[in-house]
Amino acid sequence: MKGLRILLVDDEPLMRLSMVDALETIGHDVEASASGTEGIDAIRQRPFDLVITDLRLPGADGLTVLTAAKKQSPHTEVMVITAHGSVETAVGAMKLGAFDYITKPFQMDELLLIVERVGRVVTLRRENQDLKAVLEDKFSFGGILGANNQMRAVLEKIKLVAGTDSTTLILGESGTGKELVANAIHQNSARSHYPLIKVSCAALPETLLEAELFGHEKGAFTGAVRQRRGRFELAHRGTLFLDEIGEISPVVQVKLLRVLQERQFERVGGNDRIDVDVRLVCATQKDLRKEVSQGRFREDLFYRLNVVHVVIPPLRQRQEDIMIIAEHVLKMCSSKMNKMVKGFSTAARELFLRYSFPGNVRELENMVERAVALGRDREAIQPSDLCGFQSCPFTGGLPQESCGFCSEGLTGQKREERPLTSLATAREQFEREYIVSVLERVEGSRTTASKILGLSRKTLWEKCKRYGIPSARDESGGEEE
Repeated sequence: MKGLRILLVDDEPLMRLSMVDALETIGHDVEASASGTEGIDAIRQRPFDLVITDLRLPGADGLTVLTAAKKQSPHTEVMVITAHGSVETAVGAMKLGAFDYITKPFQMDELLLIVERVGRVVTLRRENQDLKAVLEDKFSFGGILGANNQMRAVLEKIKLVAGTDSTTLILGESGTGKELVANAIHQNSARSHYPLIKVSCAALPETLLEAELFGHEKGAFTGAVRQRRGRFELAHRGTLFLDEIGEISPVVQVKLLRVLQERQFERVGGNDRIDVDVRLVCATQKDLRKEVSQGRFREDLFYRLNVVHVVIPPLRQRQEDIMIIAEHVLKMCSSKMNKMVKGFSTAARELFLRYSFPGNVRELENMVERAVALGRDREAIQPSDLCGFQSCPFTGGLPQESCGFCSEGLTGQKREERPLTSLATAREQFEREYIVSVLERVEGSRTTASKILGLSRKTLWEKCKRYGIPSARDESGGEEE
């Protein structure tokens, strides 16, 4: 057992000297103080594993020393020394957080036995802290958490690819953390001192996307009142992240392929060639091989982008990570909202592990943030804190008793059983029902629904068409095709 850092506070010189000698002989690092005030000053200046204090002291009594030690560091253990007539006071000290007490007169062996017990507790705490540090180092990278075997392989791959300049394609469902992966690759690369520029390809129509990527000259089109540098130029010597690369049009695909081949481009409306040194990272939730086979994505561009690909598994395939991520988000949200939340109740944990999280990590983060915002300070999060609100994953905001997600966790009642079918069919059925419920609540507005669902308007339209969901209205009140 590694020696403890011990503060001894006692006003009797002979007793103090005897205890210091006994403790130092068995390998502990001991500092001695002759008064309560002196002891409190020492506690404020440096950390201790154990404080041994007499209850009757000049300047400040032992209970004051105990309170100061626990306030400075809750992990500091305190042992009090008392006379026979003050045992009740010693018991009161135990209620304030003292580890143990010993009554005068005592044998030195009695004291050392208690110190040995403290040593075992401190050693276990240190081992847990060391293990936690190792786990955090092993199961996280660049803000991405994962203990699941698939995610550990992803993290290792990200670490390897970050040190290269290879074009990287990140694949995964919406909400799995593709942008986090792009951040981690850039931040751990040799280009980290230069910009990371991000573009959402799904958010811009073809004409605007081209100008956004490559810039434009003054007068290139109506409204181009001045020259503007594009994202490729802004990302020079850094990294350019193209999110939803599967949404770009054939025209932009051709221009992007040329940039990757020649490392040169012209601004829209310009003739001058501009050299660029950019590391490209792309992401999509689409199956690009399928897009290639159906003629919607250029095969030569696909191979240029797919130098290194990183596939992020959906959250439903990595149950080991659900509570790791939930606890991490809980800690961050509690700090941001100045709340002292005591973690998750057993029922809430069970509910998390039963749920399929179609929205993946993004949905989990939103659930936890909502629970912290609406939960009670200094209490554990309950199932009732997790849903029954506007973005309830099953009902889209119906009363809580109508929500299977809540009622199953609160009452143990199972939702109405569905016919046995394949997992893929069940997911599609749930997705259709949820999209319908969201559209109903937003009165058919596809723009509002796409924001809630975390999808582009185009993707939402494709899903509505696929599932036979009636057309949603546009923002002017008309029907969208």
